[in-house]
Amino acid sequence: MAIDGRNLQILANYCAAAADAMAFTLMRTAHSTFVKETEDFSCQIVSRDGLAFASPRSFGAPWYSGIDYGPVLALIDSYQDGDICITNDSYAGNVATHSPDIHIWKPVFHGGEIVCFVVGHIHNTDVGGAVPASLSRSLTDIVQEGIRIPPLKIVRNGELNEEVARIMRLNVRAPEQNWGDFKAQIASVNVGERKIHDIIARFGIEDFLQGIAGILDYAEAQARSIITTIPDGEYFYADFADEDGEGGFPCRVAITLRVSGDTLELDYTGSDPQLASSLNMPTGGRERHPLALVGVTYVLATLDRNLLLNAGTLRPTRAILPPGTVMNCEAPAAVGMRSLTCALSQIATLGVFSQAIPERLPANSPGGNSIMNIRTTDSANRSVVASLGPVGGGAGGTPRHDGPDGSGGLSAFLKNTPIEINEAEVPIHFHRYGLAADSAGAGRFRGGLATEMAFEVFAPNTTVTARNRNRSVFASAGVLGGESGGLSHFRTLRNGTAIEHGNTDVIHCQPGDIVEVRGPGAGGYGLPLERDVQQVLADVRCGFVSERVARDSYGVALRDGEVDAAATARLRMEMPSVAAQHFDHGAARTAFEAVWTPERYRLLTAFLAAAPVSWRHFLKQQVFNAVAAERDTPPLDVQMQTIFDQLKQRYPAMTNIRG
Repeated sequence: MAIDGRNLQILANYCAAAADAMAFTLMRTAHSTFVKETEDFSCQIVSRDGLAFASPRSFGAPWYSGIDYGPVLALIDSYQDGDICITNDSYAGNVATHSPDIHIWKPVFHGGEIVCFVVGHIHNTDVGGAVPASLSRSLTDIVQEGIRIPPLKIVRNGELNEEVARIMRLNVRAPEQNWGDFKAQIASVNVGERKIHDIIARFGIEDFLQGIAGILDYAEAQARSIITTIPDGEYFYADFADEDGEGGFPCRVAITLRVSGDTLELDYTGSDPQLASSLNMPTGGRERHPLALVGVTYVLATLDRNLLLNAGTLRPTRAILPPGTVMNCEAPAAVGMRSLTCALSQIATLGVFSQAIPERLPANSPGGNSIMNIRTTDSANRSVVASLGPVGGGAGGTPRHDGPDGSGGLSAFLKNTPIEINEAEVPIHFHRYGLAADSAGAGRFRGGLATEMAFEVFAPNTTVTARNRNRSVFASAGVLGGESGGLSHFRTLRNGTAIEHGNTDVIHCQPGDIVEVRGPGAGGYGLPLERDVQQVLADVRCGFVSERVARDSYGVALRDGEVDAAATARLRMEMPSVAAQHFDHGAARTAFEAVWTPERYRLLTAFLAAAPVSWRHFLKQQVFNAVAAERDTPPLDVQMQTIFDQLKQRYPAMTNIRG
């Protein structure tokens, strides 16, 4: 049959269904909770040169819908029918972006020629390394983050490479669980291969190959059409993680968006230098790296729900990723927490687009989604390593409705694990798991509520990790008068005493400890004054909003469980009726940016860019300390230049510093 418009859509549907079948197979046969319940995995079908043209429609992580496997495919010398390749090395092709993400790919042959590849990844709960679950902000180079597998054939001509398999199993804390997940991956790509042969039998090889190109071209055309509805211009936004390392200074991700006709450019200049912690992103500087542009994918899909999501979607967009920065690190930088930095890049992406089209996009999502993992022992003294699921926030309020509670926005693809499953598989007891009252930013449409979790530990030497801890200092922003979201917290209750952990992500527990974690809330959209009083009353009755917040943030007074109309009218007369600024970032960030202005960051960025990569994080810390100690107020450029000159004199080994 000819690949015209109608048949192209039919082919696209068949390919998406094949990817669905891969994902369903993986999810139903995996061993770890993190794959079979949380669904932190991906499956794609990619062209011969590595461009993804089909992804699951309702399973797994959408971050990789625009992935390009081309650089890693080229690292294998040759392919034969029955080969399956593997890697989790973040610096080999920049496809695997931290060590727990094990990617595999299998060539699909027809008539002796490769016609496409079936690919995918899973996030393993643990791949060895310095800490249980392998990841922590405190780690400083990638060797600490677990076993690294270079691109190689794990299955050759249908036969498993048992020597490599033994090395993989030997270097992880839960080998049976990991190996069960790996076998599920193998089943997934085998199902994908069979589905591709079925599609070729239906459409014919020529139409199938032409269809791949057509699917990618169609997604590109859709994306360009959407982009033309966005006003041309240049827009800037930055977001911050609370810390760039343990007890460190804020970590900045900055974007300048340039919209011109049907093209987009995201310039990440101004983002923090490469860090001596694990928040770095190993993008390799690739201008269409999916993690650097996943925010664009989300924005375009929000603007048109019919958009095909594949590598063609990203063709009209390019990212500028300065080398030696948190967005484009160099080996051997640690990268395990790159998901937090990626979340910041998504929020910053939403921030720049919000300025261009505020009437079409929501307020910020939280950006502090903690992935809870535990290593403990059961009553038979067997080691248990498990993911308990994500604890984050909902989505930002939108121009038309409240943000979804508990999940949404940046973390929507991470499913929660039912506590019944966790308690059946892990020797812990849950005291609480649900939505956190008063966590959402107020607005005409409020932000989504955060989730909170509390569980009791029964065994000594238990380690709990809370990957991506954030937003205990800087709140998620509200938009157009909407208030910022609530902050997160992480604590242990021990013998009646609360031990606060802040953004620490690895803690050690004793029997009887109760671990409490609350995610951050999302920002609100629009003035709280404009929220219908009956909606506020409904939130109070549901336990989402307290009477105090109803009064203080929404100007709604309650008496005996009903709205006090007269008192409400008086309160609302005193509330602002016009938004003072586009974003409400909350008190902490407002105070921080009063000192660390865009101009000061511009000077810092130029100074650090001229320094050797290995010095940059250290120098950033020195500059921040010097600015904090500065008592006088000379002109900003003079003060910063003085600090830079003093550092050059103090550390003459920085021979590469210029100017």
